[in-house]
Amino acid sequence: MNLPIRTGRAFFALGIIGIALQQFQYGELRPVIFPEWPAGWQASAAAAYIVGLALIIASVLILMGKNGEKASFGLARFFLLMFLVFHFVYLVFFNPNSFHLGSWSNALKALALSGGSLIVAGSFLEESPVDDKKNSLGRMMEKMIPAGRIFFSITMIAFGIDHFIYTDFVATLVPAWIPGHLFWTYFAAVALIGSGLCFIFKIQLKTVALLTGAMLLIWLVVLHIPRAFADPHGDKGNEVTSVFEALNFAGIALVIAGVKKSTI
Repeated sequence: MNLPIRTGRAFFALGIIGIALQQFQYGELRPVIFPEWPAGWQASAAAAYIVGLALIIASVLILMGKNGEKASFGLARFFLLMFLVFHFVYLVFFNPNSFHLGSWSNALKALALSGGSLIVAGSFLEESPVDDKKNSLGRMMEKMIPAGRIFFSITMIAFGIDHFIYTDFVATLVPAWIPGHLFWTYFAAVALIGSGLCFIFKIQLKTVALLTGAMLLIWLVVLHIPRAFADPHGDKGNEVTSVFEALNFAGIALVIAGVKKSTI
């Protein structure tokens, strides 16, 4: 197994574990997993613990490389279900601000995590021999692997567009010691949109994925970790959640860099 795949899987799994542990800490489903609708479900401690435990088990299997393909497909189905049945329905039918792209942030993150899970599953599939005895669900999930790249790309492009729409806000996120806040805001926007388009059309896939992974890791260290230390409990640990999400996305990009182009 090559280094980008091994590292990417670890980052992805550790990010999921981190988000899952927050559910035990606060006794609620994290917004990236579940929206505000239906009322009360997100605040259900029992649901948070059950989902959190399932996420941890699946992530540990990915880290150990045992039944990693099945665990990854399970995560892909879970996050896609959360996106379609809950996030999408809530935003389209219940959220009055659904026409604002910023309102879709958590939904798009769930979509990206579903896509990332498919990509990770594809990396395991490359290592395992062909199993002609797989059931119809297993064969269907294998056919969905290329959709993972599209799901992840959609999120990258949307977040890049967010940087143009909400420029003033995003610029405030750039650390004060770094000059040229607007420049870095626009640079990040172009980089995110460009990487998303390259992933969709498989343009210099390995190189772009490595650069994207490096960019996300730089943001993790320079932006997200300091903000998490500065405000670890604000909005029920939202800044800490952002650390784990950045780790997730960096891991997805690294796995893309390591798998064969034909796989995804």
